Amino acid sequence: MLKPFSKLVLAGALVAGVTLHASAVTVGYITKSATNSGWIMINQGASDAAKEMNAKLITVGPAFQGDLASQLEVFENLSAQGVDAIAVAPVDSSGIAPAVEAAMEAGIVVVAIDTGVSGAEVTSFVATDNEAVATIQGAEAAKLVADGDKIIYVTGNQAQSTGQERRDGFMAGFKAARPNSEILLVPTEWNSDQAQAGVEALLNNHSDVKMVVNAWDGGTMGAKAALENLGFGPGDVKLVGFDGASDAIVAMDAGWVQVDTAQMLYQMGYQGIKTAVSAAGNMAVDKRIDTGTFLVTPETSAEYKALIGM
Repeated sequence: MLKPFSKLVLAGALVAGVTLHASAVTVGYITKSATNSGWIMINQGASDAAKEMNAKLITVGPAFQGDLASQLEVFENLSAQGVDAIAVAPVDSSGIAPAVEAAMEAGIVVVAIDTGVSGAEVTSFVATDNEAVATIQGAEAAKLVADGDKIIYVTGNQAQSTGQERRDGFMAGFKAARPNSEILLVPTEWNSDQAQAGVEALLNNHSDVKMVVNAWDGGTMGAKAALENLGFGPGDVKLVGFDGASDAIVAMDAGWVQVDTAQMLYQMGYQGIKTAVSAAGNMAVDKRIDTGTFLVTPETSAEYKALIGM
C-alpha cells in the first residue's frame, strides 16, 4: 500500500505554450521525508509545480528515513497504477536502480531529485552540484579555524551519491587550506539524533574541538543541540551547515551557525516536477539540471531569507 505524505494534488497551468488539461499527466513523487525542515521546502516546490502545470501529483515516501524496501514497494505500486512519470529522491543510489530501470523500460519517465541513481539511466537528474558546493563549504569552513585545529565532520548516508559527494567535496576544500587539521567523523544516515549523539560523544572526549561541519542541516541542528546540552553558547564552537534549511538560518541569526552553503531547496522540488511533467508530455528536457547554491553568512542571511520568502 502507498504511504501518502500528503493528499493528492490537482491543479492547472501552461507549459511552454502547450495547455495541459486537468489530470493530463500523473506524477508519482517519492520523497525522503515529510518532517525534515529541508524536505518540507523541497516538497512545497514539488506541490507548487504540479499546481502550475495541471498535473496530478501523488506524493509518497518511505515508512522511515532510509527505508529502501519501502521505496521499492512504492515504485512498483506507482508503476502498476500507470503513472506517466515518477520523480524520486533515492534513499540508496544503487539499491533503487533496478526499479528505475524497470520503470524506464515500461515507458515511464523517471526524474531523480536531490540524489542521483547509480547503475540505471534516468530521464533527468535535478539537484545541486553536491561535490562542487561541498568544496565551497570546505573552503569557507577553513576560514573559521587555524591550520592544526581539530574539527568534527558529520556525514550523510554514504550509501547515497549525495552523502559521498558532500563528504568528498568538503574534504577536498578543507584540506587544501588546512592540511594539518584533524577531522573527526560522525557517521549518520541523515538522522539528526545520530548527529547529536555522535557530536556529543566526541566533544566529551575531545575538549579542543573548534568546529563542527555538517553534511546537511538536520545534522547542523543535531550538533547545535549537542553543544547546548554540554553548556556551550553561540559561537563557542563554530558551526557550518549545508542546505539553507529555515531552522538553521534561524540558528545563524541567533549566533550559532557561522556559514551555511544553501541548496535552492524549493527549486529542486519545483524544477524536478516541472521536468517530469514536461518529459511525460514528450517535451525535450535536460539530462542534468543544476538548481544552484547560495552562500549564507550572517552578512547575507537577510538577502537569502528574502530570496526564499522566509
